[in-house]
Amino acid sequence: MRRIYFAIIIAGFLISLTASVKAQVGISLGINISSQPIWGPVGYDAVQYYYLPDIDAYYYVPQHLFFFQSGRRWISSPNLPPRYRNYDLYGGYKVVINENKPYLHDQDYRVKYNSYKNRHDQTVIRDSHESKYFVIKDHPEHSSFVKQQGHVNNQGNKQIQGNRQVQGNRQVQGNRQVQGNRQTQGNKNVQSSRQNKGEREAKGKEQEKR
Repeated sequence: MRRIYFAIIIAGFLISLTASVKAQVGISLGINISSQPIWGPVGYDAVQYYYLPDIDAYYYVPQHLFFFQSGRRWISSPNLPPRYRNYDLYGGYKVVINENKPYLHDQDYRVKYNSYKNRHDQTVIRDSHESKYFVIKDHPEHSSFVKQQGHVNNQGNKQIQGNRQVQGNRQVQGNRQVQGNRQTQGNKNVQSSRQNKGEREAKGKEQEKR
């Protein structure tokens, strides 16, 4: 009975540990749409690896590297080897795998995704018109997207500049108004002083006549 209880505890611990590792991988991966190749499948904001069941190879999206077997070793390269020169990256099926170094468990994935061989029913990013994929440099609509973003940014900058100019004009107008008010008040004070002086002089002359 104790052995069964102990086995249940160990199994629960392993399950929770596996879930935690997968969650950490998902968090560290993040959204990487701009790094995905245009021959990749649509529908994924975060991709770590593609598995290519037709040729039993892997593609590491963050570093743009293929992983394929050479004898018993796994080799990484930015390009597929000559023996796969006839393989169509756009037409072949790609399975998204968000786990670390899946090629080390190649036998498992080969069996699991064997049914995806020779399938050609996947929509690739190149043929998608979703705007989120326009950030990818090789996408057919990337240039138009960049121009549009530049136009929007210029329009925003002009609006900010216009607002600053209006605010500056109001400030200048306000300063002129304050300056004008002070000048008017000064003129009134001078005029009042002169008037008072004239009244005093007139009053003095009157007293002298008396």
